[in-house]
Amino acid sequence: MTFHISKILSLPGPKGGVSRLFSKMAEKDWWKKAASIYEFSAKDIDGNEVSLEKYKGHVLQALHAKYAESKGLRILGFPCNQFGSQEPGTEAEIKTFVTDKFNVQFDMFSKINVNGNDGHPLFKYLKHKQGGTLGKKQEGTLRRKYILIYLKEKQEGTLRDFIKWNFTKFLVNKEGIPVKRYAPNTEPNSIEKILRNIGSCV
Repeated sequence: MTFHISKILSLPGPKGGVSRLFSKMAEKDWWKKAASIYEFSAKDIDGNEVSLEKYKGHVLQALHAKYAESKGLRILGFPCNQFGSQEPGTEAEIKTFVTDKFNVQFDMFSKINVNGNDGHPLFKYLKHKQGGTLGKKQEGTLRRKYILIYLKEKQEGTLRDFIKWNFTKFLVNKEGIPVKRYAPNTEPNSIEKILRNIGSCV
């Protein structure tokens, strides 16, 4: 899963976000022109369309579920089945699993794709603003392992930009601008370290 964590700031956002979203969706590659993540929407785990303007004024951080609800943070969870088919279930099954297994209290969204031409516009935007990186020793292995994903991605970016695995993390400031991307294997040493990163964007 990909998770987004937000620090609670409770700043109101402008009205009319959903109508603007639908008008933008008619334009090809409109996500490239988006000013912030607040121009995007996604379906929640129950199938309801949610404008991300709902979270305007919050600092968002993609993070593993073990940090859920800690230190006053909120989490938005985006399940994805593109990495080893780790999320094959329906939305109802995923909701039941994370509730029973982890007792999640945060906002869960419907399953999405994060790579390829059918990737969710939000993640196309995140990748567009914060491209990925690969070390030289890893690049050959990853290029072979993800060649099919790479072929789908080549029209939108490079192998370095697509999301390589679960737990890729994006830091988004309270203006809705992605300011940092963390690799899947980046493990924060402590909640305090994450809070310092988030605090620098407040």
